[in-house]
Amino acid sequence: MPQEARIKLTSTNLSMLEGVCTEIKDIGEKNGIKFKGPYPLPTKKMKVVTRKSPCGQGTNTYDRYELRIHRRIIDLGADDKSIRQLMRLRIPENVYIEVSLT
Repeated sequence: MPQEARIKLTSTNLSMLEGVCTEIKDIGEKNGIKFKGPYPLPTKKMKVVTRKSPCGQGTNTYDRYELRIHRRIIDLGADDKSIRQLMRLRIPENVYIEVSLT
């Protein structure tokens, strides 16, 4: 049974995350490896609501901030050549990658 790598990608910047996903897909297509994905996982939304007035007096106006965390999963056939190319891949600072072999 061939080994597989599960790649979990996490980022707050969606365009950079999609760029890394396409690069990983290109590695799979060039090497002729079976791959599945990228599958989007649910986006985590962290919300913070604060009062605008520093003293607490005045009208009730609020600032609403939201941080979105986007995640993707890619399953890739794990042979030596593809894993080496994956390790050489330039990954931006705000994209976190986790590779697990199954």
